[in-house]
Amino acid sequence: MFPLLALLFLIVPIVELYVIVQVAQGVGVAQTIGLLIVVSMVGAWLVKAQGLFVLRRIQEQLLGGSMPGKELVDGGLILFAGALMLTPGFVTDALGVVLLLPPTRAVARSILMRRFKGRVQVFGAAGGPAAGFGFAGSYMDVDVREVDHVDLTRNDTPGDTPPSLDA
Repeated sequence: MFPLLALLFLIVPIVELYVIVQVAQGVGVAQTIGLLIVVSMVGAWLVKAQGLFVLRRIQEQLLGGSMPGKELVDGGLILFAGALMLTPGFVTDALGVVLLLPPTRAVARSILMRRFKGRVQVFGAAGGPAAGFGFAGSYMDVDVREVDHVDLTRNDTPGDTPPSLDA
C-alpha cells in the first residue's frame, strides 16, 4: 500500500504540472490561472450542493429508524471529491467533478461497498452485532440517564452481586 501511495504522490503532481503547462502554452498563463480559479469555485459550489443533499438523506434515514449506509458512503465520496477539487490542477478537478455527479458516484459507491462488505461490523445499542449496515429490527429500548459515578465493587448486602450494566 505504501509504494502505491508514494507513487501517487510523485506521479499526480508531475501530471498536474504537465497539464497546467500545456494549457498555459495553449491559452496563456492568465487564462489558465483564471480557469483554475473558476473550476475551483464551481467545484466548491457542487460539493456544497451535493453535500447538503446527502446530509438531508442521512437525516431522513435516521428519523426513519434505519442506518444510512449508502448515504454515509456518498458523504465520504463527496468529501474526497472536495479534497480533489481543492488540489490545484485540471486532472484532480476533473476527477472531483466526476465523483460529484450522482451516477458516477453511485458506481464508485457500489464498488466501495462490495470491496468492504464483510469487513465492517456495526454494533447495535445492546452491544450485539447488527445485520448489514442497520440495526436488527429497530432501535432497542435503552434507558439512558445521566450518571456521575457507579461503584460496582460496593456490596450492601452479603451475598448480593454487584449491579449489572446489562440491566
